[in-house]
Amino acid sequence: MAKQASSDHGLLNAPQARRVRLWRRKDPVEFGSADTFGRFTESFARAMGTPAFLLGMSVFIVLWITWNTIGPEGLRFDSAAMGYIALTLVLSLQASYSAPLLLLAQNRQDDRDRVQIEQDRQRAERNLADTEYLAREVVALRLAVSELASERFVRDELREQLEDLTATIQELRGEMVPQQAGVGVPPSAVGASAAGQGDAQTTPVSRDHAGDGQAQERR
Repeated sequence: MAKQASSDHGLLNAPQARRVRLWRRKDPVEFGSADTFGRFTESFARAMGTPAFLLGMSVFIVLWITWNTIGPEGLRFDSAAMGYIALTLVLSLQASYSAPLLLLAQNRQDDRDRVQIEQDRQRAERNLADTEYLAREVVALRLAVSELASERFVRDELREQLEDLTATIQELRGEMVPQQAGVGVPPSAVGASAAGQGDAQTTPVSRDHAGDGQAQERR
C-alpha cells in the first residue's frame, strides 16, 4: 500500500494530501512588490491620522516619563537627569520613518488622483462629443421638418384643386346640356326624327283595328 501511494503521488487522478499551514501562502511575485508596500504605507498613514493614534502616543509618552521619574531606580531605563535621551531617540526614529511613509502614501494618492482626473477628462470629452452629435441631429431634424408642407399649405392646395375640379365639372355639364336639348341640330333631321316617331305610334293602332275587323267577320 505504501508503494502504491508513493507511485500515485503526483498523478492528476490522485487526490492531494491536505497540508496544514500556519500562515497564508502568498504569491512570490506579489509578495514584497511595490503595490503591497504601497498599501502598507497607506494603511500606516491612515492609522497615524486618527485621534486614536494621537491619544495612544500621548499615553505612551506620559507613562514613559512617569515611570522613569517616580519609578524604582533599579527598574528605570531612561534618565530624567539626562533629559530622557531614550525617549528622544524613539521619537526621532518614529519621525524619521513616518515622514517617508507619509510621502509614499501621498505619492500613491497623487498617482490615483492623476488617473482619476484623466478618466474624468476622457469621460467629459465623450460627453461633449455626444452632446455635439445630438445637437447636430436636432438641427437636421428641424431643417427636415421646416421643409415639410404645413397643414395650412395642404388645405390651401386641396381647396384650389377642389375649385379646379368643380369648374371643370361645370364646364362639362354646360357642354352636355345644349347637345341634349337639340341646339345646333339641322331642322330636316329634327323633322325626320319626328315623322319616324309618328309612324311608330300609328302603326300599332292600325294593327289593332285590323285585328278587331277580322274577329267580327268570323263571328
